[in-house]
Amino acid sequence: MKPLVVANWKMNPTSLRAAEALARRIAVGLGNVSGVEVAIAPPFPYLAVVGRVTRQRTVLAAQDAWAGASGAYTGAVSPLMLRDLGVRYVILGHSERRRFLGEDDGLINRKVKAALVARLIPIIAIGEEHRESQAVTPPVLAQQLARALDGIPRRRLRAIVIAYEPVWAISTTPGARPDSPDNATRRALYIRKLLVKLLGPSVADTIRVIYGGSATAKNASSFLATDIRGMEGLLIGGASLNAEECITIVQSIRKKVRGDKS
Repeated sequence: MKPLVVANWKMNPTSLRAAEALARRIAVGLGNVSGVEVAIAPPFPYLAVVGRVTRQRTVLAAQDAWAGASGAYTGAVSPLMLRDLGVRYVILGHSERRRFLGEDDGLINRKVKAALVARLIPIIAIGEEHRESQAVTPPVLAQQLARALDGIPRRRLRAIVIAYEPVWAISTTPGARPDSPDNATRRALYIRKLLVKLLGPSVADTIRVIYGGSATAKNASSFLATDIRGMEGLLIGGASLNAEECITIVQSIRKKVRGDKS
């Protein structure tokens, strides 16, 4: 299974011209990507232009989607609209939406269901708010994961993505610093055990677990362990707004995967 790198631009940049230029630089720098799947998640207004500029080199991701197909929901964006634009992935449950917009587990569950109906692949973000001892597994991980998947048939959950993104490690959090690769790997193994328990081994085996939280070109490849099935990609924020750094992250992951196989 290819590693997945998701570039989450968040509410940046603030002009269409800048978004198009950034997307073009990333696409040109990546060339013909092989060995790593790259998804770019720009703000909603830029999806069409980014998709056009990066076609065949990256795939589109959305930063959120509403919990229904259509209706009187001013300002909301339907997963069907996203699908029509060529979006493949959608990030759901990001901690910034939980903190700043008050999204709870019930709403995130409904969003996951709506995304799956629209044939989008949810990237479900989970993570604890405060840094714990490496020996302690935060119970919130099991809670968030179980509630996000509640009531969804197992067969529909094949190939979804789980993003472990501890709030304390996100670059916008005061005093943030990345998790250690060893601890991130332990979290990935724990999440896989939860997935097996919730969904059974055949479905759990199709699901990628990726890491997010202050990943940069310097530390990106260290989060992927190819000797065991640990993290299988990254959700990157601030680093994805620098084309050269984003490209370097993808190249470092591709190099590590190829090097470990050779």
